[in-house]
Amino acid sequence: GNLPQPPTITKQSVKDYIVDPRDNIFIECEAKGNPVPIFSWTRNGKFFNVAKDPKVSMRRRSGTLVIDFHSGGRPEDYEGEYQCFARNDYGTALSSKIHLQEPVAPGRSPLWPKEKVDVIEVDEGAPLSLQCNPPPGLPSPVIFWMSSSMEPIHQDKRVSQGQNGDLYFSNVMLQDAQTDYSCNARFHFTHTIQQKNPYTLKVKTSKCHCDASGWVFPGITETTPSFMYPYGTSSSQMVLRGVDLLLECIASGVPAPDIMWYKKGGELPAGKTKLENFNKALRISNVSEEDSGEYFCLASNKMGSIRHTISVRVKAAPYWLDEPQNLILAPGEDGRLVCRANGNPKPAIQWLVNGEPIEGSPPNPSREVAGDTIVFRDTQIGSSAVYQCNASNEHGYLLANAFVSVLDVPPRILAPRNQLIRVIQNNRTRLDCPFFGSPIPTLRWFKNGQGNTLDGGNYKAHENGSLEMNMARKEDQGIYTCVATNILGKAEAQVRLEVKDPTRIVRGPEDQVVKRGSMPRLHCRVKHDPTLKLTVTWLKDDAPLYMGNRMKKEDDGLTIYGVAERDQGDYTCVASTELDKDLAKAYLTVLERPDRPRDLELTDLAERSVRLTWIPGDDNNSPITDYIVQFEEDRFQPGMWHNHSRYPGSVNSAILSLSPYVNYQFRVIAVNDVGSSLPSVPSERYQTNGARPEINPTGVQGAGTQKNNMEITWTPLNATQAYGPNLRYIVRWRRRDPRGSWYNETVKAPRHVVWNTPIYVPYEIKVQAENDFGRAPEPDTFIGYSGEDYPKAAPTDVRIRVLNSTAIALTWTRVHLDTIQGQLKEYRVSTTPKSHRFPGDRNRGIVSRLFPYSNYKLEMVVTNGRGDGPRSEVKEFPTPEGVPSSPRYLRIRQPNLETINLEWDHPEHPNGVLTGYNLRYQAFNGTKTGRTLVENFSPNQTKFTLQRTDPISRYRFFLRARTQVGDGEAIVEESPALLNEAYTKNHVDIATQGWFIGLMCAIALLVLILLIVCFIKRSRGGKYPVRDNKDEHLNPEDKNVEDGSFDYSDEDNKPLPNSQTSLDGTIKQQESDDSLVDYGEGGEGQFNEDGSFIGQYTVKKDKEETEGNESSEATSPVNAIYSLA
Repeated sequence: GNLPQPPTITKQSVKDYIVDPRDNIFIECEAKGNPVPIFSWTRNGKFFNVAKDPKVSMRRRSGTLVIDFHSGGRPEDYEGEYQCFARNDYGTALSSKIHLQEPVAPGRSPLWPKEKVDVIEVDEGAPLSLQCNPPPGLPSPVIFWMSSSMEPIHQDKRVSQGQNGDLYFSNVMLQDAQTDYSCNARFHFTHTIQQKNPYTLKVKTSKCHCDASGWVFPGITETTPSFMYPYGTSSSQMVLRGVDLLLECIASGVPAPDIMWYKKGGELPAGKTKLENFNKALRISNVSEEDSGEYFCLASNKMGSIRHTISVRVKAAPYWLDEPQNLILAPGEDGRLVCRANGNPKPAIQWLVNGEPIEGSPPNPSREVAGDTIVFRDTQIGSSAVYQCNASNEHGYLLANAFVSVLDVPPRILAPRNQLIRVIQNNRTRLDCPFFGSPIPTLRWFKNGQGNTLDGGNYKAHENGSLEMNMARKEDQGIYTCVATNILGKAEAQVRLEVKDPTRIVRGPEDQVVKRGSMPRLHCRVKHDPTLKLTVTWLKDDAPLYMGNRMKKEDDGLTIYGVAERDQGDYTCVASTELDKDLAKAYLTVLERPDRPRDLELTDLAERSVRLTWIPGDDNNSPITDYIVQFEEDRFQPGMWHNHSRYPGSVNSAILSLSPYVNYQFRVIAVNDVGSSLPSVPSERYQTNGARPEINPTGVQGAGTQKNNMEITWTPLNATQAYGPNLRYIVRWRRRDPRGSWYNETVKAPRHVVWNTPIYVPYEIKVQAENDFGRAPEPDTFIGYSGEDYPKAAPTDVRIRVLNSTAIALTWTRVHLDTIQGQLKEYRVSTTPKSHRFPGDRNRGIVSRLFPYSNYKLEMVVTNGRGDGPRSEVKEFPTPEGVPSSPRYLRIRQPNLETINLEWDHPEHPNGVLTGYNLRYQAFNGTKTGRTLVENFSPNQTKFTLQRTDPISRYRFFLRARTQVGDGEAIVEESPALLNEAYTKNHVDIATQGWFIGLMCAIALLVLILLIVCFIKRSRGGKYPVRDNKDEHLNPEDKNVEDGSFDYSDEDNKPLPNSQTSLDGTIKQQESDDSLVDYGEGGEGQFNEDGSFIGQYTVKKDKEETEGNESSEATSPVNAIYSLA
């Protein structure tokens, strides 16, 4: 707000500022205060006039200096010590002194002298140090040694670089002279490298050793260790607190010594020591006073050991123990500023006020300086100031600003009014109420504007105004009020607390092992506070998951379509609201077909075997179970691969058996539970030598394709069975007679035809393989037959015995075998439209699945492999009546709640003369059923009306047709469900309504007029026979009647409105069952006394009678004679 405040430094540059010469200089100084502070600078203790130098500017509303070199100028002109002052009406604050330095760049500092370094001669085994002495720089340059060919010098425990940049050889060896040595310095800001003139070594050796055999070889005298750095047996080192201490011991000797480190009287500092440079250096990081003491290094080889002691003293620049803090006092209040620092040596404390030594400031009776403390008593308005405390010793200084502001201010709440804090249940929470006032107000908290002050138990009030709750519960929700009070007044603010349910994943993803291409689903079902917005995200391997086409995120999970190997990994479901989050993780393992085997190699090459070795591919998380070895040969089937052998997945080498005269090439396929790998890259080829065949063809057969030949066929040898070039087959045959002569023919194709053979005689057949190396062993003999001819005789004495309405028993006299002229296959019985087969040589059988109440014609033939023989004498027989099939349909209509109308059609297959119908029905309601009732009807009745006794129940109907043999198959239907009972009770029958009766009368009159018009048109159109109501038979001599056709005028051939004409010209039924005409073959119309059509009509051919007990033409045995097709 508008409260007065002395200046406070908020940002400043580091004390040691090394300038980057490639960029502008920015010396930072930022401060706050009220009024806004004004900035000024001193350089080297004197006022620095920024306005006089055009290259220097100060940022607006800031004290930061910008020195611009883009238009020229040298950074070294601005080196010095800078200090920033920030002033306003209530005091002056100071920055630390900022030491601005330019790095000693190669352009300004002397280079290595262009000296000519003589060749350095050194004895083999002697120690050597090559000095670097790099040019100075800020910061110090990085030193490294290289050869003149820019190869790094190899370093080890014998040859290494010291901290001073020199290169030390514990002992020189002959190979050290094979290169030269150059020291290089890389400077930080300029990124330039300077190279010193290289050293060249000449290693002298004069000693040699001769062994008993006379061989001469050089030798080196072994020596005890000696220190090259530091010299002597002891040294000392001083280090400042807080920096890294580096102790170093480099020793010479043959062989190169090992270095070990110890601390006198104790262990090396734990957790902060590190050995470097092949144990030659000991680094102790962040040194403290406890690290003082004596350290020693022990250098040893097999010739002896020495040690060097380093006394370490830790000094300290000043560091804060108690830094002074800003002080706000009310008029008349007391206070103090405390400035305590430590260091080695102990720092001196100096106080300043507004940048001037406190001793030279005007006297202030309310202020008393007592060493590191200033005490204020009974302060008054107007005594505000900024005090500086400077703690310094020979190693550095600390400067701190702290203002004393004397104010008279009533309480103020600094937080926004009516805050809303939302917290997750059972979490720790804090309600903030920052306040200000002078004197310092007291702050109290209340809940819902009443009750005692909240402090204690689940609540803890802090001095800064915060109210902390260890565990937020649902009952802690409400409005909290903080009240700040001092002698000048009070202020208050309200904070509303809402406690939310935590977000929890109640079913997270589980580890899964899935096959490639499958569709895994990762669950993530979340429960959260409904008033918070939930966001569910998925991570894969801790990175956001890309949702492509294959990833589908749903409310309770993630589905991966066509999972691939790249989908394997950790999946994390993250459910988050603005207040909290929960996560669950699972690992998805994808099983894939194995990678192909590789690097096939053939070894152990032999005449009939070879060893094949391969390197398995990755099993892709599913162990390899098998290896399939395949081969290809380039003579018989080039490019065609064949399976050779199969081996367990645990092997990667196998001895393969080979066949002669095959140019092999192998490949390997790996198999796991997911599938087979791609084939490996084929091996090199391997050619085996030829040999005579060892096996003959299999599957030798002889059979005629015509009546005067015999075709001999066999399964030819494959590429691995041929064993040599020019594979051929020697075919031998003779009639099955030991005295017969053998005939032979040599062929290459796997077949040979013998002509001019007698009809169906047996032959002995042999097929032998042969190649240019010789013949296979003597082959086996097979029996074949020459071609067959048609049988010459028919079965005789065929006798029929009727078993029932659908089956007969047959007997006949067999055909003599001499007339078969081949191999007898079967006797076949033909009864239109079916035939019945009786395999083998037999003289009896049963013919079933005949139609009842029909006349049949029957004849027989005998067959062989060539075909049918002559037909037997035709026999005729009738089948007796049977039970009828079910009625074609049973339709149920419920015009009202009291009646049910049934309507049905005759059976499609009456199988005799219909004698009537049997109807059984029962009421049911749910699982309850009533008793079964029975009705019998005459054969011409096709309607029945049932008076309901229960308007709620449904009915189940079983309707059967009947002949004198018995009842046929039932058709079963159920009445549809009615409306519920409550509606039924209140139902009004529409048929009793006056408006409905009038509408129906009008429709009936219109239909009657249309019928009259239709009949007049028919009487004009053409001639057709009309049957009266007694259903007289049509004249069978009338051709038009026989084929079911009638003559009409062209106009009558047009379909009626809203009808559909079928392909045969009939008019199909529409939804209404009361269409005027249905045309059918042999169908008959029926008229009521009023002349209207009744009944249901179909386009099927009716075979049953339609009135009385007389049968129709279709069911008469006279018209049911089936003749042989």
